[in-house]
Amino acid sequence: MWWNFVARTDEEVRRARADWAAASDRFGEVIGYPGDRLPAPELPTTPLKARQNPR
Repeated sequence: MWWNFVARTDEEVRRARADWAAASDRFGEVIGYPGDRLPAPELPTTPLKARQNPR
């Protein structure tokens, strides 16, 4: 998970952020929210890593 995006890989998170920034239909429309769409923060320049399962 990064910001409001849940994904398995760094690439999936980056695609989700790009889709969000482009107001893609992927995320639909929020009805009843009084304000503009919140911008996602910039991604880190290093690849995101999945957490290791502590089992």
